[in-house]
Amino acid sequence: MGKKSQNEVKSKQNNVYKSGVQTTGCVKLPPNRRNDLNQLLDKILKVSSSVPESSNVAKELEAYQEIQKITSKIKVLEEELLQPMPDRKSSKEDFLLWLKNNNVEFDGLRIAEYPGMEFGIEAEKDFKEGDMMIAVPRRVMLTVENIHQSPLKELAKKDPLIVHMPNVALALLLLLHRRDLQSFWKPYINMLPSKYTTVLYFNPEELMHLKGSPAFEMALRQCRSITRQYAYFNKLFQRSNDEASNMLREIFTLEEYCWAVSTVMTRQNAVVSADGGDLTQALIPLWDMCNHADGKLSTDFNVALDRSECVAWRAVPAGEQVFIFYGERPNCDRLIHNGFVQPRSACDAVRVRLGVARADPLHAEKAALLPRLGLAPSGDWEVRAGPRPVSDKLAAFVRVLCMDKDQLERWTASPDVESLLLEDCPQLDAELNAKAWAFLQVRVKLLLAAYPTKLEDDEALLVDPKDARLSHCARLAVQLRCEEKRLLRDALAYVEQRAARTV
Repeated sequence: MGKKSQNEVKSKQNNVYKSGVQTTGCVKLPPNRRNDLNQLLDKILKVSSSVPESSNVAKELEAYQEIQKITSKIKVLEEELLQPMPDRKSSKEDFLLWLKNNNVEFDGLRIAEYPGMEFGIEAEKDFKEGDMMIAVPRRVMLTVENIHQSPLKELAKKDPLIVHMPNVALALLLLLHRRDLQSFWKPYINMLPSKYTTVLYFNPEELMHLKGSPAFEMALRQCRSITRQYAYFNKLFQRSNDEASNMLREIFTLEEYCWAVSTVMTRQNAVVSADGGDLTQALIPLWDMCNHADGKLSTDFNVALDRSECVAWRAVPAGEQVFIFYGERPNCDRLIHNGFVQPRSACDAVRVRLGVARADPLHAEKAALLPRLGLAPSGDWEVRAGPRPVSDKLAAFVRVLCMDKDQLERWTASPDVESLLLEDCPQLDAELNAKAWAFLQVRVKLLLAAYPTKLEDDEALLVDPKDARLSHCARLAVQLRCEEKRLLRDALAYVEQRAARTV
């Protein structure tokens, strides 16, 4: 096949919907089953909306368990509507040809298989630090801006979820192209995984392995939120008469929506918008097949050439896998949003929720002092990996939290109040310093005590990677528990050392 000209490629991309979308799958649910599905959708919306934003883990778990009962019935009803994904191996050659025909540069690289990672990118030649590795033109990316030339353009003007949540908009756009036989992006979509290891793919037993971790509540919220979105859009497509609703009405399923959301969560990246005035979310073919390793960011958008460029952030010899750095995220976020856990990550952290209690007689005074330090009266903090697990801001927050009336009055009147943000605050009296470190010591111990298992037991579960007792998703959850417990164990040693110095 000869190489297509840029004009031919661009014409096909811009006019993909010109004569109507050819969607696969003509199976429709009979009226009685559609009615059953609608009743289940109403139940999901009711249960998922009944949980207040300030709810605790117990309420989230109760809602999750109820939603799981409903979605198990939905999946049975929608089973005949599903479209299987093509085999990735057999799609590789078409994908590579599509990349070359569209001027994607990846000289010296190949797509390779890696145990536990499926596909990745391998160097076929030596790369020095700073060498260009992958360059992807904008027209090859699937971006939120493509919505304006798609059947979603009408809904994108008025639906609040699509307008205000670009990741949701991109997921719906991806679903449209997955079902379009003539889609410009079909070779790319055929190379995407058929399923993921985000928490949306965890069954209830696997999700329970996160119990005790701050990620448990995050995962429950994620599952509730995405299921609610699915029910919302399913109802929206049934009552609306725009082009996208007419296309998706009979083929929109929970399983495929979870797939689209997971694809976007695990692969999206921000790029400069076409007019150069803002950023937009994009799926970047080939580049998004690079797996993660801790390092430094090495991808940027070249406005002059209108393309995304990825350079080597370290030397990569021929035969080695090419890794990119996804950014600084704790492992709980990586598992929930990317579906993996990075062992011994320097970016890792464990979240701890702290706030000035409403019942505290000094609540008003503490809540007034904290903003002078740039701190909110309540929120999520992080105990971090590394030699200094307690940040200066967390230390300052706890100092204010532990103040008595006299200390609070003195610091409120002090012109040097910002010195509370210093690691070793010279004006801090010994009593308050001791109370602050003692408080942190108790909090870290409570975080460790929340896990129902011991670190040694978790490590024993992971010794044999082929141990049938753990599914792949369950193993990821146990890996997260191990990483968090090791981090908290090290943090506790640090806090105990600091507390001992106050005696």
